[in-house]
Amino acid sequence: MSVQAPDRHRAAALRITGGAACTSVSAGFAKLSGATPGTTAFLRCAIALAVLVPLAVREWGRVGPRPWRLVRFDLAAGVLLGVDYVFWVASIQDVGASIATVLINIQVVVFPLLTWLFLGSKPSGRFLALAPFMLIGVTMAAGVIGEAEPGTDPVGGIVFGTIAGIAYAGYLFFMRRGSGQGHAVFPVCASTAAACLAAAVVGGLWTGIDLDLEPSAWLWLIALALIGQVLAWLLIAGALSQVAPQVSAALLLLHPVLAVLFGVLALHERPTLTQLAGCLLVIVSVWAVSRAPRGG
Repeated sequence: MSVQAPDRHRAAALRITGGAACTSVSAGFAKLSGATPGTTAFLRCAIALAVLVPLAVREWGRVGPRPWRLVRFDLAAGVLLGVDYVFWVASIQDVGASIATVLINIQVVVFPLLTWLFLGSKPSGRFLALAPFMLIGVTMAAGVIGEAEPGTDPVGGIVFGTIAGIAYAGYLFFMRRGSGQGHAVFPVCASTAAACLAAAVVGGLWTGIDLDLEPSAWLWLIALALIGQVLAWLLIAGALSQVAPQVSAALLLLHPVLAVLFGVLALHERPTLTQLAGCLLVIVSVWAVSRAPRGG
């Protein structure tokens, strides 16, 4: 008996949620490493490739070659991911790990709009109604509305975070175009390789890439690569095509909320009450958008 659609939807949603949990610690690991944006983005991808390449080769032999039309989506996604990583780490340095992770989720609106414009997948009425509340929650969490955490730079963080969020939405868009076609590991490997190259160019020109790091920095970057890159995107990438775009975008909003908790507990960051209220608004919106429709 084949797995029914509701079961596939539920399994895919659980995978995306697990991936979001993995990515929630990424900003914290990046901050703890103390490396520059270019260094962090480049090494995150380079270290991950040491694991992904053997897995991709094995999958290639088992499943067969991946069509070039799909590989193009993988590579385009990766270039945008590399840009995302560089600017995201810059945002972390300005507003902290937890809030930078919230800022990047401008994708919650951009990603469904891209699928609507280019794929004809119109967002549901529920998403369109709740999207403003999700954006308000993100804005509150960033400190744009109300007070920001003392010692941070909301303006720089918002600029870098917005650029990262738009690039992140493009990454999700292209990964969705190529997912669900028999390959699970190769798309992540190819996009990571392209992201590594993009990070080397963008990060190298902007902040430089420093490989002379303390041992502790290397350990944090290895953890970032294995958990935040390999495990997270192996969970997420293959599940994107199995749920509606607005649902996947909303589920991925869980990771900034979890990142705030990690930042408070592990990094001793202290978001204001307004920022915490924004995170709560995000949680409620995610729950409302992700509910399966009743009946039919």
